[in-house]
Amino acid sequence: KIIIWSIKKYGTAFKDFLEIGCGTGYVLNEIDKNFLNTNLHAAEFLSEGLSFAQQRVSRAKFRALDATKLSDENVYDAIGSFDVIEHIEDDKLALKNMFHALKQDGFLFLTVPQHKWLWSDIDESSMHVRRYSRAELIAKLKNTGFKITVSTSFISILLPIMWISRKAVKNKSVNSKNEFNIPRWLNFLFELVMHIEIFLLKLGVRFPFGGSLLVVAHKS
Repeated sequence: KIIIWSIKKYGTAFKDFLEIGCGTGYVLNEIDKNFLNTNLHAAEFLSEGLSFAQQRVSRAKFRALDATKLSDENVYDAIGSFDVIEHIEDDKLALKNMFHALKQDGFLFLTVPQHKWLWSDIDESSMHVRRYSRAELIAKLKNTGFKITVSTSFISILLPIMWISRKAVKNKSVNSKNEFNIPRWLNFLFELVMHIEIFLLKLGVRFPFGGSLLVVAHKS
């Protein structure tokens, strides 16, 4: 919901949208529902996920792709990459390729895990290379040539609970997989909290801290 809101708010009318790292197509499916007149393109490094993504969004054009080998030039009006570049060793090259693949005045939408002090076994099992600081990601985007339209943390209200959970994982007092095995009533409560957070984001609140970071950048 946060991703769709950011694209609607900050992205101008666009014809061609590329998602890099589409996985099994969960986010792409929501983009498909909300932007019916857009040409959808999707790329995924792991070919196993592409078959699931194709079932979810049959009209999109898919390909297996390593973002560090993206060679498109001035093709897309908007590119999205959601919780992807933290997996890439040479994230600077991936961002440079995204910059070149965008048309002039195109937009890049990124989400990444935030705060190095939240690093735990969960990041390692997810094969993350890094968790970002806001300053690090913005510096890399600016050095690539992007101008920053907006940056905000999210999963902010729940950050103290997330920190306690990650600290327990670090201390080996809790199995990292248990973070995802929570009762339905608690999951529902967390969802209500996130609805409040989305409401505040729509009002213009920008959170300085949070488990994740959203950045919208402009090729200006």
